[in-house]
Amino acid sequence: MLSQKTIEIVKSTAPVLEIKGTEITSTFYKNLFTNHPELLNIFNHANQKKGRQQTALANTVYAAAQNIDKLEMILPVVKQIAHKHRSLGVKPEHYPIVGEHLLQAIKQVLGDAATDEIIEAWGEAYGVIAGVFIDVEEEMYKETENKDAGYRDFKPFIVAKKVVESDSITSFYLQPKEGGNVPTYMPGQYISIRVSIPGEVFTHIRQYSLSSAPMKNVFRISVKREAEFDPQGKVSNFLHDKVAVGSEIEVSAPAGDFYLADAESPVAFISGGVGITPMMSMLETVARTKPERPTAFIHASKHEGVHAFRNEVDGLMEELMNGEACYVYENPRDESQGHFKGYVNKEILTKYVDGETECYVCGPVPFMKAVISTLKEMGVPESNIHFEFFGPAMDLSKKESVSV
Repeated sequence: MLSQKTIEIVKSTAPVLEIKGTEITSTFYKNLFTNHPELLNIFNHANQKKGRQQTALANTVYAAAQNIDKLEMILPVVKQIAHKHRSLGVKPEHYPIVGEHLLQAIKQVLGDAATDEIIEAWGEAYGVIAGVFIDVEEEMYKETENKDAGYRDFKPFIVAKKVVESDSITSFYLQPKEGGNVPTYMPGQYISIRVSIPGEVFTHIRQYSLSSAPMKNVFRISVKREAEFDPQGKVSNFLHDKVAVGSEIEVSAPAGDFYLADAESPVAFISGGVGITPMMSMLETVARTKPERPTAFIHASKHEGVHAFRNEVDGLMEELMNGEACYVYENPRDESQGHFKGYVNKEILTKYVDGETECYVCGPVPFMKAVISTLKEMGVPESNIHFEFFGPAMDLSKKESVSV
């Protein structure tokens, strides 16, 4: 338990993080990777390069500091991050290293303003916060390990099949190298894959949604080729160009808190671009288990050439008693192929969604911001709006351009 004095010091200095937080976390990561380069085997290099991880950590530390006397308030955020940590293989022994470098960064950025008393209070607070994460993550590790066919860390899988789904998306069917089944999962969850790319010093980990309903002995992921050959596109291009049937990759067990809830109310799956992947798992599950459930499937693509799974979605719609698909193309090659031209907007959403609809949203950040904002304008309760963003948590409260 923290002393009242420690709580007061942490809460009184928390506002500094709102101003200096990203500078502190940028310094933290620079020092961390200088002293412990082996941690680059865990962290996403693309998120580091784009500054996403630095901002996300600053926001998390700020939220924890504000609620240091009632950490249960941020438990949902802790669990969301813990899912990612478990999927990446973050371990208890990593937390003291992070704590040491975080305190050093606070001192380095704030200088004399970070007195010994402040650093000591923040050190105590970090220990409590880290303990919450460690406990939650250990529960997740145990739960995953104790499932049928479950396992704790990464294990080798073989690419059993590779299927081109569109101009930019290819599916990979992954089976355990030693044979046997895979653990089941909730529709919408993801796995992490870890690959060693020739010429690269460190391994690369990326998280991909499982793009089918649970199968007995195989995972399916569907990967969009990113055009840029920087860290953002390094893994996707490697998968598309170098990973073939028979190739071996390491895979973690399914994780994630974005998944289809067991309900009877109308449901709408709203996706943009490769955000369609978790929706495929959800839609297939509805078709198999509750075909009577009113279902809308709204998908936005730049054009029909990059629209994956259209035939599969149309087939699943035929299995539903009350299902309707809507395809929105920004710049269609053939305007007869889509239902709407342009972007997903209020006019389209109103046609398929009302205040009782459970809405699942996934796609590029600008797309999600626009859709979520519009759903709220329409009166859809926040409790009915579920979304997934791959990467550090971001503010989705503001609209932006919605190109996919």
